[in-house]
Amino acid sequence: MAFFRYLATLCALAAALLAIPAAAQNCPRGPDLMDRGSARLVAGGAIAPGESGQLALDFLPNEGWHGYWSNPGDAGQGMCIDWDLPEGWQAGEPLYPVPQTYVTQGLMNHIFEGEHAVLLPLTVPEGTPPGAYEVGLYADWLTCSDTLCVPQRASLTTTVQVGGTGTTHPGFEAWRTAIPPLLDSAARFEFRGDFLRVAIPLPASLELAAPHVFIETENVIDYAAPQVFRRDGDMLVAEIARGSLREEPQALRGLLAFDGAGGGVQFEAEPGDVPNGGTRIGPNALETPLALLLGGALLGGLLLNLMPCVFPILSLKALTLARAGGDERQARLEGLAYTAGVVMACLALGALLLVLRAGGAQVGWAFQLQEPLVVAALLVLATLITANFMGLFEIPSLPIRTRGEGGAFATGLLAAVVATPCTGPFMAAALGAALLLPAPQALLLFAALGLGLALPFLLLGFVPALRRMLPRPGAWMQTFRRLLAIPMGLTALALVWLAFRLGGTSFAFAALALAILPVVALSASRNGNRLVALIAVLAALYFAASLPFRMEEQVASSESVLEPVAYSEAALADARASGQPVFLWFTADWCLTCKVNEQVAIEREATRAAFEDAGVVAMRGDWTRRNPEITRFLEQWEAAGVPLYIWYPAGGEGEQLPQVLTPAMLAELAEGRD
Repeated sequence: MAFFRYLATLCALAAALLAIPAAAQNCPRGPDLMDRGSARLVAGGAIAPGESGQLALDFLPNEGWHGYWSNPGDAGQGMCIDWDLPEGWQAGEPLYPVPQTYVTQGLMNHIFEGEHAVLLPLTVPEGTPPGAYEVGLYADWLTCSDTLCVPQRASLTTTVQVGGTGTTHPGFEAWRTAIPPLLDSAARFEFRGDFLRVAIPLPASLELAAPHVFIETENVIDYAAPQVFRRDGDMLVAEIARGSLREEPQALRGLLAFDGAGGGVQFEAEPGDVPNGGTRIGPNALETPLALLLGGALLGGLLLNLMPCVFPILSLKALTLARAGGDERQARLEGLAYTAGVVMACLALGALLLVLRAGGAQVGWAFQLQEPLVVAALLVLATLITANFMGLFEIPSLPIRTRGEGGAFATGLLAAVVATPCTGPFMAAALGAALLLPAPQALLLFAALGLGLALPFLLLGFVPALRRMLPRPGAWMQTFRRLLAIPMGLTALALVWLAFRLGGTSFAFAALALAILPVVALSASRNGNRLVALIAVLAALYFAASLPFRMEEQVASSESVLEPVAYSEAALADARASGQPVFLWFTADWCLTCKVNEQVAIEREATRAAFEDAGVVAMRGDWTRRNPEITRFLEQWEAAGVPLYIWYPAGGEGEQLPQVLTPAMLAELAEGRD
């Protein structure tokens, strides 16, 4: 049944699309046809000569059928009118009530269900003698059900009384009330990146339960894309993904729906500056208390210390305190300096993230790891640290080797930079909220994340009892330092893999050469072989200069036993419409938590077999490279980064799964067990 319903819906959409050209042909007339409802033309009372009045085109579609707004959306057809008016009379643009949204197969239409009336302004010229005048029109519109679309046509007439007191239809006042009023003040709009941003003047006291913006000009926006709303005082700011129309209009008209129940206003917008920031509102508005979010950011930052690229740095810095002996003042200064470095780095990354998003870029947490050149730089840094741990060279000014506040501050910066690839437990909700909150509160969350990351070393600096628990300095420290080269070396290897995934084979080879050659140069210089050091430096410069030209446009996706469908908004809509359960996961090659979950719970034969038995559609969103569609989806679910796991039961709404998956969790979901 699902297949036949899907086929019928496709036929309906095709009929709607085929009907669209008729609206662009100045309404050519044909025989009347109203077999899916009826329409009538109704006068709104007497009109004095030289003044304007209104008619109503009242539609009564059959039950289960609907009509369309002037901009029908992704499919459908707007109404076309050809007038029969007395000489000198003028008809204005039709006035529509607030439409409803209707989504099918990933496409959004703007529709009217049940009876609805479109008001038609009419101006009577000066000097028109009083009396009754017949007014007529020919209308062509489209009426659709869930499975079929049928063009409708009708020649309609009514009598308009000029002068005197004519009778008014009893329903006319209700039709007039349903037309949203036009705002007195002009709205402003701007195109920023792939988004249209509209600032609509609206009192802050006005309740908006489920706002939605309808734009009259077709294809200016992506109709089905989520709309983000923020309050900035008496200004409502809407941010909507752009549509296929790339030419920027000089003016916009539209409607703002308040609540999905017919309330709204009309607005006219002109190009201008649109405020940044503001408080997120609407269905995806943030409800978690700020105190809980700060706690989550703090705990999430604390857990980042267990990352293989952070733990060695933290361990060596802790041992510098052990070597420092009982100098309380020095220990506290280093703890504060390290904390300042970590917090400053987190604030800088957070501020850059917010600035990029305000500029229209679709980025999330760890966005820097989606840039191949940044990954190459991190590979060079990780390789140098690994070689330093192994004792291949010594640089007194290297942050992890320097005592004192300056070294502690630099080490804090380093630890924060290498700790940002993933979101983890507690941290995900906090960073997702940071993308919804005003900038000051968002930066407070980033600062809390940094404080959590710095907390172990800060406590060591301020709590002598903890320092006394550290092992006493000795020869074993050299062995321990070389052991710490192992997790750092694994980090470097992971960055080589990531360079390959982001830029391809040639890019990864050049990045690896760029990482190794400085080590060769430093080791050769240490041994007095200056010629080898010079050659290594020149070769490193060559590979550094060639990196931007080695990046490949596309890199193949990783293999998976589930053989997942690649995520897109349309693919997800198709999968959900199939009537089968859907498991959707978002991952990235630079995300350690993602890879652990995949090995533990996703890439398993037991999971594959359970999915096959239950007919589950597996879908994967690979965020290794920047992908605006994935970023928009993450934002819908208030997630700042990956991993994100969504389970759609057959015919049901999505449910977000925990960020740490257990081996049997997915198989139990497929089998219908909680």
